[in-house]
Amino acid sequence: MIDLAGMGLDKDVSLITGCFGIMKGESNMILTGAQILIECLKEQGVDTIFGYPGGTILNIYDELYKHSDEIKHYRTSHEQGASHAADGYARATGKVGVCFATSGPGSTNLVTGIATAYMDSIPVVAITANVATNLIGKDSFQEVNITGITMPITKHNYAVLKVEDLADTIREAFYIAKSGRPGPVLIDIPKDVTANTCEYTPKEPLKVARDTKNIKDEDIENAVKLIKESSKPMIYIGGGVILSGSEKEVFEFAEKIDAPVCSSFMGLGGFPADNKRYTGMIGMHGTKTSNIATKDADLFIAIGARFSDRVISNPKLFAKNAKILHIDIDRSEVDKNIKTYFSVLGDAKEVLKILNKKVEKKDNAEWNKQVQEWKSEYPMKYKEEGLMPQYIIKCINEITKGEAIITTEVGQHQMWAAQYINHKVPRRFISSGGLGTMGFGLGAAIGAKLAFPERTVFNIAGDGSFRMNCNELTTAVENDIPIIVVVMNNHTLGMVRQWQSLFYDKRYSNTTMKKAFDVVKVAEGFNAVGITITKKEEVDDVIKKAIAMNKVVVINCEIATDIRVYPMVAPGASIVDTITE
Repeated sequence: MIDLAGMGLDKDVSLITGCFGIMKGESNMILTGAQILIECLKEQGVDTIFGYPGGTILNIYDELYKHSDEIKHYRTSHEQGASHAADGYARATGKVGVCFATSGPGSTNLVTGIATAYMDSIPVVAITANVATNLIGKDSFQEVNITGITMPITKHNYAVLKVEDLADTIREAFYIAKSGRPGPVLIDIPKDVTANTCEYTPKEPLKVARDTKNIKDEDIENAVKLIKESSKPMIYIGGGVILSGSEKEVFEFAEKIDAPVCSSFMGLGGFPADNKRYTGMIGMHGTKTSNIATKDADLFIAIGARFSDRVISNPKLFAKNAKILHIDIDRSEVDKNIKTYFSVLGDAKEVLKILNKKVEKKDNAEWNKQVQEWKSEYPMKYKEEGLMPQYIIKCINEITKGEAIITTEVGQHQMWAAQYINHKVPRRFISSGGLGTMGFGLGAAIGAKLAFPERTVFNIAGDGSFRMNCNELTTAVENDIPIIVVVMNNHTLGMVRQWQSLFYDKRYSNTTMKKAFDVVKVAEGFNAVGITITKKEEVDDVIKKAIAMNKVVVINCEIATDIRVYPMVAPGASIVDTITE
């Protein structure tokens, strides 16, 4: 039995109960497992699926063919691309993303995408097929124990061995994926189960209620007391703010307690970046203002954040002058990386609603004046000469007025996007935070664009990450999904090289890619449009041209090899000890 309470779920919800929602008016029907799966997906409101067909999943694909007017399926070039597309769709919409894969290598190719979603608490349901039940455990062709493989990287997973269990398993999987702290769920279905028949009864999905039962009055009162006694509070928001949709409550809370606000990488967009209270990202590549303010604060309030190592660096030196108040839905995160003074368990939106009613309006003018002085003294800056990646990203932000969806791969370009995009609203910045998955951004961009076809979608990439999953350009071209990929091409694995420069005496082991490939020719080989930028003066026109084309466009930006990401905190140092350019 899984720890449902630890995930913000009701402990009384049991597995395979058959109680997921009330029956619809239709009479019971005898259906195959494949038919039951499709009907249950329709129950859950699924209209978009990403996947790749194969032998064991053929019954499901055959049934999907009959419902192509209700559920649109996008065949990706690789199953990993399908998992990233489902993830990007989920991050952009807040809905559950869905992906399919066949047995063996098909299902194992989903593993990286599932782990990516797990680390960032993204609701994805991955449905895999397996060999028939009489062949399981016999090393049959394309047999793999995918539930065993994915157990550590899923919120829960299932091997459905009887068709009678299938409908309620699917319903429960969706409920678990989106309840409490969201996360990926895998359902593995043997081929004979998809062919066997049983009675199917349509049901309405069980509504997901916000977690309020774990919010204790005593914890709220402790929090109110801490806030009242504080004169230098600092608010730190994480991905939980976006997942819970509590950005309005956070804004009201910051105004009421008169506090500056910093963000984790996953929290970007949870507080408007153009607001005077916002001090920027915190941690390894955060602003110096956020890091200094954390040191000087007397109360550090973390909301929906997990205190990752990239934020805290040396836990013994982190916010050592502050009492730490942690608000989170998952009790396992409290005191895991940083010892808290008090904590409040519960959905961030619900906790903040209560706190906003109970806390008194504060005036911390002296503290906020000091923070504003730091912001003036330590602005984000870069060298203006030449073709700089920071300038390219700022141009994208200005031309799109900050309204585009930005996905990223992983590396230097990811940090530049985090630092120089004006993150005003949630669910517009989509990037792999916890796992740091190179190759994530292109699939995620496809999923996000399909979720919001009216929005412009940019994927910011490095040349190393672009090579990982550039085959998904075919998916975008084949399906007329007009996304724009911007490759910061420094002909090296930039972030690794940066570390080699700073900490390995410039021993550039296996990071140089001088003669690797031609980005434009690769794009054109996939029938996308390829454009190269070599000068600063070309940036504005090329970006506007790419948007106007409404096609799959790859922009190759030839930047210098040794441009670095700053600020930076060395591993194990205090976040106050910032390396600057």
